[in-house]
Amino acid sequence: MVLRYTRRMARRVPLILTAAIAAVPWLVLSLPTDDPADVPTLPDVPYKYADSDVDLPPHFRAFSANPGSYDNIDNTPRNNPTTNAGATLGRVLFYDKRLSASDTVACGSCHLQKHGFSDPRPLSVGFDGKETKRHSLPLVNVRYYENGRMFWDERAPTLEKQVLMPIQSAIEMGMTLDGLVAKLSSAEFYGPLFKDAFGTEKVTSDRIARAIAQFVRSLVSYESKFDRALAAPSTGDVLTEQEQRGHKLFTGTPRPGSLERFIRTGPELGLATCANCHITEIQTGDGLRNNGLDPDLSLDPGTNGFFKAPSLRNVAVRTAFMHDGRFSTLREVVEHYSTGIKAHPRLILLRGRGGRPLRPDLSDEDIEALVAFMLTLTDEKFLTDPKFSNPFAK
Repeated sequence: MVLRYTRRMARRVPLILTAAIAAVPWLVLSLPTDDPADVPTLPDVPYKYADSDVDLPPHFRAFSANPGSYDNIDNTPRNNPTTNAGATLGRVLFYDKRLSASDTVACGSCHLQKHGFSDPRPLSVGFDGKETKRHSLPLVNVRYYENGRMFWDERAPTLEKQVLMPIQSAIEMGMTLDGLVAKLSSAEFYGPLFKDAFGTEKVTSDRIARAIAQFVRSLVSYESKFDRALAAPSTGDVLTEQEQRGHKLFTGTPRPGSLERFIRTGPELGLATCANCHITEIQTGDGLRNNGLDPDLSLDPGTNGFFKAPSLRNVAVRTAFMHDGRFSTLREVVEHYSTGIKAHPRLILLRGRGGRPLRPDLSDEDIEALVAFMLTLTDEKFLTDPKFSNPFAK
C-alpha cells in the first residue's frame, strides 16, 4: 500500500488519521520532492560544525583541554562526537516538520534561533494545539552543562535520549519512533544525508537521535561583547563602567555600595550570587537548584522546586523566563532575586540565617547594572548564522 502524502494533505486529514499513519511502521509513505517546502536547501560546501573546524576562544577550549578534570564540563560523549556531516543531518532533522504527526511542528518550532533557541511564548504549542506544561529551555551551549542531563528536571540522562522524547510526546509531536523511521525513509533526500553521516542510507531512531544531538551541541555561542572583552586588548572591546559593575554583582566581587555587606558575609549567610548557579565564563549550570519561586510544591509536583540553570548566553533576546515562563523581562528576573525569593524547605543557596530567604534588596542602579551586563552576553552573529538556520525556509 502506497500513500502519497503532502503537507497540504496533512492540514485536511483529521489528526486521528495522521496519528494512525505514524503508528503503523509497515505503511510506506511516499513523500514527493517536487514541493519546495518539503526539501531542504543545503550549501554546496557543507557548513563547519566539528571542533577542528570551529575557532573557539581560549576560555571555551579550556573546558575540553583536560578530559576527566574539574574544568572539563563538555558533555559530548566519546561515541557521538560532532562531525560536519552528522550536524548537517541533525540540522535538517531539527527543522523538519515531518517529525510531528501532523507535519506542522519541528524542534525548531519551539526553539527559535533569533530567540536564543528558546520559545518567545511562555508555553509552547504542540502538534494538535495543546500547550506544554513548561517553558521551552534555551539550547545555547547545552554542550557545556557538565552532567549532561536534560529538561528542566533533568529527567533525561543524556542529550541523545532527550531529543527523542518530544517526538514521542502526546502533546508535543505525537509520533512513534517506528512511524518516524518509516516516514523519513520515504523522503528521498534523507538517504544521502544519512550515508554521509553514518556510512549507509539506513534510517534508525538511534541515528536520528545522534544527529540531532550533534547539531544541538554545535549551538555554541562565543562571540558576544563579553567574549570580546575577555580577549581584550586584542579585540579592543571593553565593558562600560555600568557593565563592569553588573559583572561584579553577578560574580559576587565586593564593591562599595548597598550589596557589599551581603557579599562580604556571603559564606556565613549562605549567599548565592548569580555565578553560584550560572558558573564559569559561559554562565551555565552544573545541577538542579531551588531558586525560591514558589513555596507551594503543588504548583509543579515532583521537583521539590528544583530546576536546571541554563546558560545565560543570549538571555536578552528571550521574552519568557523560568520553567513556566512567568517573567517577561530581565528586570523582573533580577527583582525576583532581589526581593521576591520565597521561603521553601529545600531552599539552600538562597537562604540566610535562621533559614530565612536571602533578599539583598538591590537598588535600581544595581538592577540596571546587572541587566546591562547580561546584555553583553548577546551574540548577534550566532543569532543570524546561516549554519544554524532553517534549511526548509524559502
